[in-house]
Amino acid sequence: MGTLAGLLTIVQMGSLAYIIHAAIVLERPVDQLTGWFGLLLLALALRAVSQGVQSRFMAHGSRTVRDNARRQLLAAWHKAGPLRLLDESAATLSREWLDQVEALHGYFARYLPQIQLAVLIPLAILVTVIGLDWLAALFLLVAAPLIPLFMALVGMGAESLQRRHFQTMGRLSGQFLDRVRGLTTLQLFNQTGPAADILQARSDDFRRITMKTLRVAFLSSAVLEFFASVSIAVIAMYIGFGLLGYIDFGPASELTLFSGLFILLLAPEFFQPLRQLAQHYHDRAAALGAAELIVMRLSDSEPTRPQTENTAHEEAIASPDVIALNHAGVIFSDGRVGLNDVSMTIDKGERLALTGPSGGGKSTLLHLLAGFMPATSGSVAVFGRRPGDQIIGWLGQSPYIAHGTWKDQLRLTAPHASTGEMKEALAFVGLTGTLASRPQGLDSPISEAGIGLSGGQARRLSLARLFLSPAELILMDEPTAGLDADTEKLLLASLKTFADQGRTLVFATHHESLLALAERKITLRAGRCVHE
Repeated sequence: MGTLAGLLTIVQMGSLAYIIHAAIVLERPVDQLTGWFGLLLLALALRAVSQGVQSRFMAHGSRTVRDNARRQLLAAWHKAGPLRLLDESAATLSREWLDQVEALHGYFARYLPQIQLAVLIPLAILVTVIGLDWLAALFLLVAAPLIPLFMALVGMGAESLQRRHFQTMGRLSGQFLDRVRGLTTLQLFNQTGPAADILQARSDDFRRITMKTLRVAFLSSAVLEFFASVSIAVIAMYIGFGLLGYIDFGPASELTLFSGLFILLLAPEFFQPLRQLAQHYHDRAAALGAAELIVMRLSDSEPTRPQTENTAHEEAIASPDVIALNHAGVIFSDGRVGLNDVSMTIDKGERLALTGPSGGGKSTLLHLLAGFMPATSGSVAVFGRRPGDQIIGWLGQSPYIAHGTWKDQLRLTAPHASTGEMKEALAFVGLTGTLASRPQGLDSPISEAGIGLSGGQARRLSLARLFLSPAELILMDEPTAGLDADTEKLLLASLKTFADQGRTLVFATHHESLLALAERKITLRAGRCVHE
């Protein structure tokens, strides 16, 4: 569509030049030029339609690419799991999702198609001008490469500047979010002043890198406009002196008002696609800087699967009713051993307790079963599938509470749960009275991190989510830590109900009352099973 608009521009300028030539030189009356006026108006209308359709296609193509990029990011976050994303700020991740993906828009919607238009349209105009005056075409041909050449030289460092821009913005966002979340602690320790100073220093860094990026963008535009203006001026001088008879070289003596005006009208249109390409060159630099960071996230988030993965999956297919670990081991990136040659089977519906000293491997084993990390040796299969390929229930010491309503919290695990099912789940964990005290009921808001709920109430709300969840496997990491006696009794009763429903419970604990719920106990020490 952009090429069609360019061809219609040639028709438009040719019609306009002929109308002026016929009226002034040939002295034709207006009624004899009606057809040319109609052609001019038709070219104008079709050109506007072509440009509108082109913009629509550009936006659609860019949206498709950005949607695909966000799907890949979401899949990468899912594959990385909560452990590998633990050190990442929520602000950094949101910048990836929003700003870095949005930075791809200019590249795919404008720069990429403009590369082709910057070749096709000037080529079409050049062919037209050659038919009118080969010397003027030579001027255009000589001037054309100067613009992309100097544009590339000026924009050579723009990509690295954009990458630093996104990195600095992500760090600033993360640090600001951390300071806001810890504002109460900072006030208690009288550290709000130093925290503000740090944010101010980071803001100055962001300001400086932003100004450097804008300086490169403005410089590239200035260079472009300079060379385009000089080139058009040279052609205008050639046509003017040629029409006045001051130039006898080449085809200058054959210039007419029509051919000279036609060439002069086409000269800006010859450079216009190159101008637009230079304007979008900043979009290219921004997109490449953002894309490099996105690709780093996609590659870093892909967990390394052990060579025994296929074996593990084949063994699991033969045993769909058990969780099987066969000489499983986990070694962290810093060389620490999380698990060392662990072999066990857990029957479906079994209640298994993991005990042992802190750092013995209990949490690592739970993370391995959840699919949060891959085994570096041996094989692991959960009910005939890879860990992480099935829905699991997770309950830790710090339950996740999102910013939203009570409905939003419960629908995290059951998106289609009805109001009756949600109220039943809350009654199951003893939160009916708490909900009744909220004026908006299930639509009552809950702030981020569960502000407005006690620790025990937040844990109960997590239990209600598990009640609604279809997960057959429930993993718990010290679920009774820090609970009062009443909440602990309620949690134990709920876990007993889960077991009666046939769900498999695997929990790490030191608490005697929770150990009494287990059908089997396994002790882990230094990453090994030392007692069963």
